[in-house]
Amino acid sequence: MNTLSKHDLKRLMSLELRDPHAFLGAHETPRGVIVRARRPDAKSVWAVEDQGGRRHPLQQVHAGGLFEGVMADCPKICGYQLEVNYRDGLTVRGPDPYAFLPTFGEIDVHLSSEGRHEKLADRMGAHVCDLGGVKGVSFAVWAPNALGVSVVGVFNTWDGRLHPMRNLGTSGIWELFVPGLESGAVYKYEIRTPLGPIVKIDPFASWVEKAPLTGAIVHERKYKFRDEDWMKARATADALRGPLSVYEVHLGSWRRVPEEDGRSLTYREIAHELGDYVVEAGFTHVELMPVMEHPFEGSWGYQVTGYFAPTSRFGDPDDFRYFVDEMHARGIGVLLDWVPAHFPKDAFSLGRFDGTALYEHLDPRQGEHPDWGTYVFNYGRREVRNLLLASALHWLDSYHIDGLRVDAVASMLYLDYSREAGQWLPNRYGGRENLDAIDFLRDMNAVVHAEAPGCVTIAEDSTAWPGVTRPIHEGGLGFTFKWNMGWMHDTLEYFAKDPVYRQFHQDLLTFAMIYEHSENFIMPLSHDEMVHLKGSLFQKMPGDRWQKLANLRVLFAYMLTRPGKSLLFMGSELALPSEWNHDQSLDWHLGEEADRAAFREYMARLGTLYQELPQLWQLDAETRGFEWIDVSDKTNCVLSYLRRSNDSHAVVVLNLTPTPHAHYRLGVPESTDYRCVLSSDAAQWGGSGYSDSELIRTDDIPYHGRRYSIELPL
Repeated sequence: MNTLSKHDLKRLMSLELRDPHAFLGAHETPRGVIVRARRPDAKSVWAVEDQGGRRHPLQQVHAGGLFEGVMADCPKICGYQLEVNYRDGLTVRGPDPYAFLPTFGEIDVHLSSEGRHEKLADRMGAHVCDLGGVKGVSFAVWAPNALGVSVVGVFNTWDGRLHPMRNLGTSGIWELFVPGLESGAVYKYEIRTPLGPIVKIDPFASWVEKAPLTGAIVHERKYKFRDEDWMKARATADALRGPLSVYEVHLGSWRRVPEEDGRSLTYREIAHELGDYVVEAGFTHVELMPVMEHPFEGSWGYQVTGYFAPTSRFGDPDDFRYFVDEMHARGIGVLLDWVPAHFPKDAFSLGRFDGTALYEHLDPRQGEHPDWGTYVFNYGRREVRNLLLASALHWLDSYHIDGLRVDAVASMLYLDYSREAGQWLPNRYGGRENLDAIDFLRDMNAVVHAEAPGCVTIAEDSTAWPGVTRPIHEGGLGFTFKWNMGWMHDTLEYFAKDPVYRQFHQDLLTFAMIYEHSENFIMPLSHDEMVHLKGSLFQKMPGDRWQKLANLRVLFAYMLTRPGKSLLFMGSELALPSEWNHDQSLDWHLGEEADRAAFREYMARLGTLYQELPQLWQLDAETRGFEWIDVSDKTNCVLSYLRRSNDSHAVVVLNLTPTPHAHYRLGVPESTDYRCVLSSDAAQWGGSGYSDSELIRTDDIPYHGRRYSIELPL
């Protein structure tokens, strides 16, 4: 009764048949409808008609567990189920996976092959669906060089013989619908290569087992967002002309539960605690260090293995949606660190995915990162670009994320990044620029801004690459913002100096204004400055404890009153004395100390005041939003400047030494009374109270080239 050729039979048994559906399942033949099924270890297999329940026996025709039989008196294929009786007495009955048409359509194949399927996350991977009244899970994976691919998991005892997938032609995509599977099923892909089978996680997995386990989990979204007003407002928001102060958070160590062996808070627990805290602290956004699934805690999430899955350390995908929703309910935006620059070499992940260098370059001079021991994405391959584009859009769409901070952009822009001569390959013009990565970044920014209006993209770039935040049509990369790493290094170098010597280094603070409007900047004091023996910001400051706190108060006042947006790593607002440790909670108990409690209140007032005063953000992107009053008083280490909105201005004066000035005169643009809205030296913040005056009268005395002036106690 076996009608397969010997060649096809051999390939079917070795799981290298590219279209198992052509032989398995039901097929009309001149002899009637033939049903074939492979069920190793089965004692008997029956085809049972849906209508009437007639049973048709299938006979074993190959020792590898291939069964075949004719459905008598059935000239046409009808609905049926397979009943499998195993030798251990177990009987399993259900629809035949090989009785269904492809779930990955021709348009999907075409768009994915072109690298332009922006909703690819909705088609690739695993998705609960209903086909003709039969509920199950559709699987799709890209493995163009595989000899064969099977879905394996708990549901089939990890036996690749039971669910081989169908190859969809030259696209390299393999697909299969498995009826009866539900959300929560654990699975991977068993991929046959010339060197033998390998087992890989789904690159499009939306949920992954908690580390150290690495199986993908089928997830059916149930959560319904309640943030319609937020999303409507976001679509028309202009981030350049609004307030943006970011609180950078590592979810695993922000706050832990000491009563439960120091476990991290879940997404739902931290949503309330962190949400309320961020509002009180005066920030507009939180930025999460990578929540994409990653196996190694010590990478802080920057070695991603699940580009579509929030880490299961804190809950499931719907729990993470709840977290974002709660942030939005409090008026807090959510930004994510996103890592398209490199990925780890873990055997279960993307590296050598189908036995070949699929997502990465084969040549280590292009495909491996020497600093991090990771692979570099092949941005010139359409399918690879599509995976990354789909990942970016997935977080913005499915999780309502408000922006992506793109990690390690510098390493993407240059082929010789962190490489010596002979360790890199020039581009087709002989240059060091990574042309494919540049095209990808422009494409990513264009797609994000078109498909998710109001969302921001932020480049972590430490190079002098021109036009990172310029529009693409002007030759730029199209990012909304760029981290100002030069400002960060110069500022920390200045504030680390003893005030006695600061008069000789004031250019460290003023230099950044020369290039301020070359890009749209965010000033970062991020986690990178609080690790690897660099010390906390508190430790970096000179002087005794009181002086360290005073230095921090003026540092943050300077940060939030100069042009540009800002980012601060968690714990800095508490002036914590030690650097960050990702394995433990922040030292919240230290915030109860009187001077640190006062400092925390100061930071909250500063953050709130920043949001209240449009002078501090409305014209950040325009040169008329900032104007020096006096940049030359290096002897006293005093800097003063104006910040303007469309219809008003604010005066900022920074005394950068402990020396007080009882009568410091300052030129101002108008004859009006000024009100002091914040003094970092106020007694309530732990200061000396020397300059606690509130109302400052304007004098008809020209000064600093201005018609009027005021006299201040500093």
